[in-house]
Amino acid sequence: MKKHVLSTDQAPAAVGAYSQAVAAGPLVFVSGQIPLTAEGAMVEGDIVVQTCQVLENLKAILAAAGLTLKDVVKTTVFLADLADFQAMNRAYAEFFPENPPARSTIQVAGLPRNAAVEIEAVALRKDWPK
Repeated sequence: MKKHVLSTDQAPAAVGAYSQAVAAGPLVFVSGQIPLTAEGAMVEGDIVVQTCQVLENLKAILAAAGLTLKDVVKTTVFLADLADFQAMNRAYAEFFPENPPARSTIQVAGLPRNAAVEIEAVALRKDWPK
């Protein structure tokens, strides 16, 4: 099985030794996104603003693979403060209004650029097999 590296300029470039996303077989693995604009600037705002930016980044990367948030089967949400869970969850639910993916949410000691949230995703490709 071959892997295919995916990238787009519609989401922030990788800030380390990783790819924005990698397709392997029927799955697309999207690297964790923090609330950066496509130009790489950190968004200002609370957990709701940050969560929305992160999910917009995920949408842009998925679009580069010909996918949407409806194709996501699993996410992992990393929160700097679990007290932000309720507000993050309300914003998250706006992006996944029906049949949301499986999800894990954990509190971490810290996130890059002092972000309040980071989200990674796994999506199922519609065009598999090729």
